Amino acid sequence: MRSDPSMWEAIYADPAVPLEKPLVRMIIDDQRRLSRRWLYPVARIVSRVLVAVLSVIKRVVPGRWMSLGTMDALCLWFLRRFVAPDAVELLIRHFVVETNLVNFIIRNTPAAIEPVTLRPTTLAGLGDNAVVEHDVNVYDVLIALEGVDITAPDRLNFAQLDVPDLDPERRRPRLMRLDIQTALCLMNIPFCMALSLEEFRRAIHSLRFDDSFLGILAVLTGDDTFEHWKMGGLSLWMDTNVDVPQLVYRHALVCEYAHAHLVSIAQRLGEGE
Repeated sequence: MRSDPSMWEAIYADPAVPLEKPLVRMIIDDQRRLSRRWLYPVARIVSRVLVAVLSVIKRVVPGRWMSLGTMDALCLWFLRRFVAPDAVELLIRHFVVETNLVNFIIRNTPAAIEPVTLRPTTLAGLGDNAVVEHDVNVYDVLIALEGVDITAPDRLNFAQLDVPDLDPERRRPRLMRLDIQTALCLMNIPFCMALSLEEFRRAIHSLRFDDSFLGILAVLTGDDTFEHWKMGGLSLWMDTNVDVPQLVYRHALVCEYAHAHLVSIAQRLGEGE
């Protein structure tokens, strides 16, 4: 009998994926949306071209072309009306997961910095400059680690690795239910307009620190599994001419993988909340 395997069933069954099955199902369902197949390829090109043009013009006319408050309000309106609730939940979840990873590093090194507090649980929590704060936290913790001897502690602190219940406003009627990748392409345009050119470059470059964080997690836990998810991004390589939404999506998946593995280590050691 000829085999006719399903790609999606294989992805769901893949034992190398460390995520819990309900989360895997949510991610797969998001990637199977019609918008992901038909709109994303177009939105990806349009977004990259527009952002490239805006960046060139900003070299001549620098500054903010839109306030951060306006950007927040526009993105929240867009998420409420045009993005599928599951995609919104994945976006909110990313902020919590990355904060958990940052705080794990802070709590397990002698870095002179307090744990960060950006853990939104509602769609509204993505406002109030949360996107900018999310990127700044990455820089703050790395700067605080300057000169710090990063070694595995005698006892790991697994505090606050939980992900609380999230509210993506499922009951709110949507005009469309876009997938998260298409949404990221479209939201990248007002993001570019609201930030100065240097702020935008800083936000993009923060994605290059994924490998740095994975390396730190590997040292702290003594587990080389984190090293497997590196993509060879060098933080000394300044290049912002990249497909930002695609890198953001990969960054979110890497954070989910690292967080899930960290939780599994805590469970194996009988630690954590």
